[in-house]
Amino acid sequence: MDTNMLTTEKFKEQIYNQAKQATDEVIKASKLNAGDILVVGCSSSEIIGETIGQASSIDAAQAVFAGIYDALKANGIYLAAQCCEHLNRAIIIERELALRDRMEVVNVVPQPKAGGSFATTAYKTFANPVAVEHIKADAGMDIGDTLIGMHLKDVAVPLRISTDKIGEAHLVCARTRVKFIGGERAVYDERLI
Repeated sequence: MDTNMLTTEKFKEQIYNQAKQATDEVIKASKLNAGDILVVGCSSSEIIGETIGQASSIDAAQAVFAGIYDALKANGIYLAAQCCEHLNRAIIIERELALRDRMEVVNVVPQPKAGGSFATTAYKTFANPVAVEHIKADAGMDIGDTLIGMHLKDVAVPLRISTDKIGEAHLVCARTRVKFIGGERAVYDERLI
C-alpha cells in the first residue's frame, strides 16, 4: 500500500469503520458485558501494508484505536492495549481496572518505536493510564499477527467474524470460555459455553 494514502481521510475512515465493526462483532459473539476486558494487539505497520515493527504509524493507530474504543466505551468494556515485544508485550490499561483486579503496575511509557503506536495512542487517550505485565482478558483482537494469546484467559476459542482485515493487516479474534471439568458424568451450564 502507498504509505502516502495514510494521510487521506478516506483511508483513516475505512480503518476506523473496519475496527469498529470488528469490535462490535467480537462483543456480540463473545457475549461480553460491562466490566469485561478486550485485549488488542495491533501492528500499525501491518495496517499500512508494511512489515510488523518496521513502519509504525500514529495516524493508522489513532484511527483503529478510535473505532475500537468507541465500540467498547459504548458497552462499558475495558480495553487492554498490548505493547510490542520491545516492552515484552506489556499492557496499557486504565488505573481503575488495575485497582479493581489488584494488578501490579509497572513503570513504562510506550512510544511508537518502543511499545508501538497503538499502545502509545492508548496511553495518551486513557483518563489515567498504567502499564501492567499480565492480564487475563475475556476476548481479544490480534491486528497484524501480534500474538495476544498470553493475555487471554486459559480457554481461548477462535472467532470467525465478517471482518478479516483492518487496512492491510490480518485480523484474528478470540473469545474465552470457562474450563470444563468433571468428565463424562458432569453436567454443564450452557450459558457459560
